[in-house]
Amino acid sequence: MKRKRYLFPGMILMFMLLLSMTVFGAEGEAEYVPAAYATFWALIPPIVAIGLALITKEVYSSLFVGILMGGLLYSGFQFEGTLTHIFADGIIGVLSDSYNVGILTFLVILGTMVSLMNKAGGSAAFGQFAANRIKNKVGAQLATILLGVLIFIDDYFNCLTVGSVMRPVTDKFKVSRAKLAYLIDATAAPICIIAPISSWAAAVTGFVEGEDGFSIFVRAIPFNFYALLTLVMMIGMVLMGIEFGSMKTHEKNAAAGDLFTTPGRPYGYSQEELATNAKGTVVDLLIPIFSLIICCIIGMIYTGGFFSGTDFVTAFSQSDASLGLTLGSFFGLVITILLYQIRRVLSFSDCMACLPDGFKAMVPAILILTFAWTLKAMTDSLGADVYVAGLVRASAGGFIMILPAIIFLVGCFLAFATGTSWGTFGILIPIVVAVFENTNPQLMIISISACMAGAVCGDHCSPNGSQRSRNW
Repeated sequence: MKRKRYLFPGMILMFMLLLSMTVFGAEGEAEYVPAAYATFWALIPPIVAIGLALITKEVYSSLFVGILMGGLLYSGFQFEGTLTHIFADGIIGVLSDSYNVGILTFLVILGTMVSLMNKAGGSAAFGQFAANRIKNKVGAQLATILLGVLIFIDDYFNCLTVGSVMRPVTDKFKVSRAKLAYLIDATAAPICIIAPISSWAAAVTGFVEGEDGFSIFVRAIPFNFYALLTLVMMIGMVLMGIEFGSMKTHEKNAAAGDLFTTPGRPYGYSQEELATNAKGTVVDLLIPIFSLIICCIIGMIYTGGFFSGTDFVTAFSQSDASLGLTLGSFFGLVITILLYQIRRVLSFSDCMACLPDGFKAMVPAILILTFAWTLKAMTDSLGADVYVAGLVRASAGGFIMILPAIIFLVGCFLAFATGTSWGTFGILIPIVVAVFENTNPQLMIISISACMAGAVCGDHCSPNGSQRSRNW
């Protein structure tokens, strides 16, 4: 009995002793640097994620295997170190970052607002309003592009809103869901990356340290040929009726009455989609959208110090996009709920029921962002940015005039690998600024534009980045 009595305190004492030894030992150790740091091996995780995504056509497991490979390379293929790095430094780390949490909160509020507008009948009313004035298939596609251009504040809000509003119109004129998804996704990011007042502009300016980020973003717009030509190409394809590849098959099937061209119809009509509110009008869509845009702009300039005396341009360029968009979307949500209460379109309990619906709608986007951020954390811990920086700097000497093209291709690869344009900005833009800020400011502007264009191009091509428009 005495032996048992002292066993537990003895174990506690031993544990504390071991813990103290670990702590004191850690203080004396040098910072851990993996053997694969800043080598080609640092690019293996995104390469693995790309290969698996292309082979399996499944995004979540492909990204996770890429993350797992990053953890193995970082820990030297040790079991404990791999798990600790993936979950503590990776998934938990990125979800503990206040900026990332703000973006996720913003997405959930966006999903809730879209659910509210659908349930109130605002989306259906606008769709009917547009359908009564649009006379053919070309008009339906052009209206989709135009609405996408008008909603420039954020690409996720763009995709969610345009998809909900234009889906009844494009269905009426037998535009395939694949074509609708293409029009939405090919409009959202390009318009956001050339709109000075958008979450993307705030993100880009935040990566341009030591410079006037907002001024650089505006000056880079004319050189963003990918974004500008994508918009021109879409309009040209619609007007000339050009279809090719698998899209031609989708459109041919849609003309015969099959809008989905997929066995099992996983994205067919749901009960919520078919249900409409007879009280809803176009106002129930327009006021929430305009409120959201205005509130988000106010939220962003507020975080930049506009109401403390800072001028508008400076306030926007130094704004906290995550906090600003969260504040703006919250007040947009409050205005929307108050509007529906005043107009008696939805009861308060119906409005609250849209909160979990909005969250469920954004779960795929949240999962993709979480895995993409974690994959980026893995590549950062392996020094992928240092390796890429070395390649860019090595190219700068002998290929100075074609460096923007090289940066564009590197941006395409990184965005394709991770499915996140913002992550690509975070890696490449500081490198470009460091290379050119004191030598060739004009080439720095062109190279930053090439980085932004490459990031959007890779995001469009990536099976990870295209997830946001897949449901349409």
